[in-house]
Amino acid sequence: MAFKKFSILMNLFVTYFLPFFLLMTSLSLAENDHESICQSTIDPSYCKNMLANQNGNNNNIYDNGRFSFQKSISQTQKFLTLVNSYLQNTNTLSQPTIGALQDCNFLTQQSLEYLSNTFTTINQTSNSNNLLPSSQAEDFQTILSAVVTNQQTCLEGLSQTSFDQDLKEELSSSLSNDTKLHSVSLTLFNKAWVPSKKTITSWPNNKHNFNFHNGNLPLKMSKKAQEIYDHAKKHGHGRKLLQNNADSSGGDGSVLVSDIVVVSQDGSGNFTTINDAIRAAPNNSLASDGYFFIFVSEGVYEEYVSIDKTKKYLMMVGEGINQTIITGSHNVVDNFTTFNSATFAVVGQGFVAVNITFRNTAGPSKHQAVALRSGSDLSIFYSCSFEGYQDTLYTHSLRQFYRECDIYGTVDFIFGNAAVVFQDCNIYPRLPMAGQFNTITAQGRTDPNQNTGTSIQNANVKAADDLAPNVGSVQTYLGRPWKQYSRTVFMESFIDGFINSAGWCEWSGDFALSTLYYAEFNNTGNGCDTSNRVTWPGFHVLVNSTDAAAFTVSNFLSGDNWIPQAGVPYLSGLNN
Repeated sequence: MAFKKFSILMNLFVTYFLPFFLLMTSLSLAENDHESICQSTIDPSYCKNMLANQNGNNNNIYDNGRFSFQKSISQTQKFLTLVNSYLQNTNTLSQPTIGALQDCNFLTQQSLEYLSNTFTTINQTSNSNNLLPSSQAEDFQTILSAVVTNQQTCLEGLSQTSFDQDLKEELSSSLSNDTKLHSVSLTLFNKAWVPSKKTITSWPNNKHNFNFHNGNLPLKMSKKAQEIYDHAKKHGHGRKLLQNNADSSGGDGSVLVSDIVVVSQDGSGNFTTINDAIRAAPNNSLASDGYFFIFVSEGVYEEYVSIDKTKKYLMMVGEGINQTIITGSHNVVDNFTTFNSATFAVVGQGFVAVNITFRNTAGPSKHQAVALRSGSDLSIFYSCSFEGYQDTLYTHSLRQFYRECDIYGTVDFIFGNAAVVFQDCNIYPRLPMAGQFNTITAQGRTDPNQNTGTSIQNANVKAADDLAPNVGSVQTYLGRPWKQYSRTVFMESFIDGFINSAGWCEWSGDFALSTLYYAEFNNTGNGCDTSNRVTWPGFHVLVNSTDAAAFTVSNFLSGDNWIPQAGVPYLSGLNN
């Protein structure tokens, strides 16, 4: 009888408890196994060696993650100190080198802040209750993706300069190792603190903000803003755009404005320059405070505008494309870095621009010359124009949305590594220099764990007026892979017949052709035929709407959470 009971117990153990025990053991091993943890990083051997250097090799994934972040912060501080040591003695350095080092200083300070904020949050979680709310996790994924981008941007700027080779090698070597380290931190964050991926919705979702139509922007103003607005109306400013909605209850469609100022070159406004108006804006505003509203009246503003991180939730509205124009001509030939060549640069969160032309007039012979650079998280550009040649629009980092904009350029003229959606935009390749070809996009994702990419939906891709008579002699492509994991999608767009039938162009030989992600979905026009497209492993013709829906405003940007507050129209999902 005793043997029979023992046999029954053993059967129960083997049938039920042993598999559970083995499963939990395997999960524990996987959780602690550096081989498994590091496999999805860009340099697994670096990751394993780095994690092996901490005290005790059996730390779980959360301890490994915290250790990696501490090391990332320490290394970033060391690199910043190194950069500043060079900037303290600039007598022997050229202006391009100084510019590159200043870019690195700015970007590294930003990265240090992002890493520190993330570490503060994850250090407060317990191993038993570690997952962050999905929206917070997405915020941190975004800024950690930007940390990796910042390192790469710094490296790009240094590579454009010619200064002491030993110094360049010291900085580049440090950057290379730090980039691997930040990649480990990003990967471990995704594994340990990010909830399972949200469900991708594939059904059409035509959610718009209907109150912004016919050029009217409904405003819900403070008393002070109302007084300034009324004064502006008396002097003829704002009649074409602003629709007084001050008595609005603040329901769907109203735009909360905390203050309003007018920029006018004739002296009838509050300021005569855009930069003066920006300086007057409060620091570190919250979305709930409402927008600091800057109305820029008609005129050509020859200003280099830079909106720093403290100037949050600015809304800048002009009188229309080609009426309110902000213009400059900085470029790399004249010793500016690409990053610092921008006529207009914005970093402050929640920036919104409406009815403005951003222009760089350097011309094709000056190569990289940026009209606008955005590293502003949750930034929106509605009914704007971006004019340049090579590198016109620099979507540098974080989350961005462009709606009903015109974009002109030649080589790589939409580039960067933001998570960005272009919707209902007109894309106009121009006539390049002799011997050049056009590439519309050059997306810069360097790590497969970054949540970045360029999504182009409902666009019109047509030749600009200067290119139209010459389309037979100029090759134009949808894009080329600037970086290893470049990711770009064209969907539900009109593509005219001048686009090369291959669609996409190599960067250099077989570089990135198997690691990139390029896709096309439900496009129309004579240039949409995919039968002769490239056959790269990373190129896809999407037939499943669920796959395409991953790159919509709702899914790729979580745009339903932040775009409505700006009052601009948008499409959440796919078309009907």
